[in-house]
Amino acid sequence: MGFDAARRSRARTASRPERAARRIGVCVALCLTCGWLTAAPEPAVAAEVIWLSFDGVRHDALAAGGLPALGRMAREGGVAQALVPVFPSSTFVNHVTQATGTHPDRHGIVGNRFFDPELGLFDYGNDARFLDAEPLWAAAERQGVRAATFFWVGSETPWRGVAASDRMTPFDGALGEATKVDRILAWLDRPAHERPRLIMSWWHGADSAGHRHGPGSPESLAQLQTQDLQLGRLLEGLDARDFFAHGTLIVTSDHGMTRADEVVDAGVVLRRAGVRARVIHGTAFAHVHLQHPDQADAALRAFEDVPHVRALPLSAVPSALRYHHPTRVGQILLVAEPPVRLGGGRRRAQEFLRKLTAGGAGGAHGYDPAHHPDMHGVLLALGRGAAPGARWGPVRAIDLAATVARLLAIAPPGSSEGEPLPGLAPPRAAAPVPEAAGIRAAPDAAPAP
Repeated sequence: MGFDAARRSRARTASRPERAARRIGVCVALCLTCGWLTAAPEPAVAAEVIWLSFDGVRHDALAAGGLPALGRMAREGGVAQALVPVFPSSTFVNHVTQATGTHPDRHGIVGNRFFDPELGLFDYGNDARFLDAEPLWAAAERQGVRAATFFWVGSETPWRGVAASDRMTPFDGALGEATKVDRILAWLDRPAHERPRLIMSWWHGADSAGHRHGPGSPESLAQLQTQDLQLGRLLEGLDARDFFAHGTLIVTSDHGMTRADEVVDAGVVLRRAGVRARVIHGTAFAHVHLQHPDQADAALRAFEDVPHVRALPLSAVPSALRYHHPTRVGQILLVAEPPVRLGGGRRRAQEFLRKLTAGGAGGAHGYDPAHHPDMHGVLLALGRGAAPGARWGPVRAIDLAATVARLLAIAPPGSSEGEPLPGLAPPRAAAPVPEAAGIRAAPDAAPAP
């Protein structure tokens, strides 16, 4: 039997599966030869964002030098001229503003302390029931992005049934930043399906030293240097994990600081005028809840001769402040101007004055950032989306949530009014994740004012 005949005989006797396999093999070989079939690319690492808030760091803090980690971020990444908070420029107000992308009249956190007629007194709290607007970590979880929070205002309890997958509770102000760095790196070392893609953490910054000794004081710089040291540890850990190839580190502050060495106790002023009211102080502002509404005129007159303090009925509060929350602002709002701060309680005011006479220079915040640039904070970003050496003008606090959402390729929180910062975006910004199967719609939030 010749060669051709034998080949035809083997072909006839081969099984159907064998003949099919041979045909597939020939097709694959042809495709590889022609370049039609190539190896599948390795899946890209999902984008990640670490967002740190340094409390009370003023916009010009980096000018003092001696902050190598922050200096590296400014040199190798992007830095804003200033981060402009909302009024009042207080810690709890602006942490929630940054996370929700909206103003106090919508998100509901109108001070570090305030009174809600249904929920009671909010006193430096972390109960998410007080938040009227969706925070970023809840928006991320709703869209399938795992989030982790380490002491961010409102993150300790679920917001309308949605919480960060990982969250540290309860708040402990004595816990240092070294512990936070260790935990953040531990989160990043988890397997991909367990690792949070959004991490948000509050740091002490320079706030406490700024209050005691004033902004720009050696003590304030020293406290910030301890934060910078831990930030350097974090950067080393991120470098070792090649984080910046796919992730972004963002550092912001909630507000700045200015000198304030005069104290006015609003409660004392009202009592001397015979006005009965509950006063909730907020350093640069205060809510006056009148026991007898017919004493409103007397309360307003009581502050006519108090220097650097204005008393406004709620109806006269400028709409530009976005502060007309329907239930949580007093009938009268007191607004102070530097160097005056509104003290809470006679003993606290006297203690503050004793510190000043002992050589302190006293710092405060909470003032209207539109008229007091000392209230402006910092914004730095390093990694994916932050071009080396990028410089941005003033950035609004309400724009941060939308910016981080774009970096993560998700939709911003439901009540966000901000716009993503043009200079902080992934190389090819992905479209926001649409509402689809498995992605819950944002729960109802406060209506627009």
